[in-house]
Amino acid sequence: MGAVLGLCSMASWIPCLCGSAPCLLCRCCPSGNNSTVTRLIYAFFLLLGVGVACIMLMPGMEEHLKKIPGFCEGGMGSSIPGVEGHVNCDVLVGYKAVYRVCFGMAIFFLLFSLLMIKVKSSRDPRAALHNGFWFFKFAAAVAITVGSFFIAEGPFTTVWFYIGMAGAFCFILIQLVLLIDFAHSWNESWVEKMEEGNSRCWYAALLSVTALNYVLSLAAVVLFYVYYTHSDGCTENKVFISINMLLCLGASVISVLPQIQESQPRSGLLQSSLVTLYTMYLTWSAMTNEPDRKCNPSLLGIIGLNSTTPARGDHVVQWWDAQGLVGLILFLLCVLYSSIRNSSNAQVNKLTLTSDESALIDDGTRAESLEESGGANRAVDNEKEGVTYSYSFFHFMLFLASLYIMMTLTNWYR
Repeated sequence: MGAVLGLCSMASWIPCLCGSAPCLLCRCCPSGNNSTVTRLIYAFFLLLGVGVACIMLMPGMEEHLKKIPGFCEGGMGSSIPGVEGHVNCDVLVGYKAVYRVCFGMAIFFLLFSLLMIKVKSSRDPRAALHNGFWFFKFAAAVAITVGSFFIAEGPFTTVWFYIGMAGAFCFILIQLVLLIDFAHSWNESWVEKMEEGNSRCWYAALLSVTALNYVLSLAAVVLFYVYYTHSDGCTENKVFISINMLLCLGASVISVLPQIQESQPRSGLLQSSLVTLYTMYLTWSAMTNEPDRKCNPSLLGIIGLNSTTPARGDHVVQWWDAQGLVGLILFLLCVLYSSIRNSSNAQVNKLTLTSDESALIDDGTRAESLEESGGANRAVDNEKEGVTYSYSFFHFMLFLASLYIMMTLTNWYR
């Protein structure tokens, strides 16, 4: 009897899996907007792919991956950027598996990005494909990913490596834009509360957060000079640290100039402090790829823990990396924020091809929609008159995000 009820319950979900975001939401979540729910589901698709890619790097997976035809032929040395000669299959088979998983995700989102060009409202037939048919889209993503494991090696890894570098660089720029947008919204919210009342409290909070960001950035610069530079070497690290520090200082000064304040009254040091802190992270991320160990001490060594090395001579994949872990956390925050963001910044909206109208409908309109649907928890289609974000650009951003996570998890093939 329990099995029959279970099958009936699963059968009741089939129309939702083949239907739209409103139907998929109605059974498990509170009411919301179709535009937000759809983006969250696509973000879940991407995060699921990231989880699979992480599993590919776990110890012991190489024994299973080597069973895939063609994965360990010829030692792989000829197809790995910057690696010559024979390489033990255990060393890079996990990285190659990550490349295949992220290739499947990237192609899936790239195809949808091309398919959704010029979609203006939810009345467009292509919008139904974007906002629904989740089971078929999930099956297609899985099929593309599985099929990518059977692509002949040849120059695949090398070509995809350079494509990944370019895409990851573009996603880093998008991360910076979203970070500035987040800081702008944060600053604007606190300034409004400061103007409404209790100004001293909110001014102290704003000043404290800004000062904390600058203190952390200054501490990072000092630690960089102490651990990642030496008096007789590490010239590249010295140059990068100094240039980035001067650029951040210049950006902070420019942000408070009268001309900037006239054009952007709500701009200030909070945005600059967050950008400075993010720049310090990027500087550290770049220096962790320095091949000279004297200029690139491990994080465990810096904090006083000795990293152990295998006694045998074979190389072992380092599937956990401090820089990669921080990059993964920032990636997750960026994807989630891009899925629920509702920016009032016109410049950011133009860059991300987002409507300047609110993506959230009024409570009264939502209440009316819920009454019409009989009180069920359903997502409301708020894009009948026009989309609140560019479908094509959103998928393109997820395409770049797939490339970024690929490069992050593989340490940029360090």
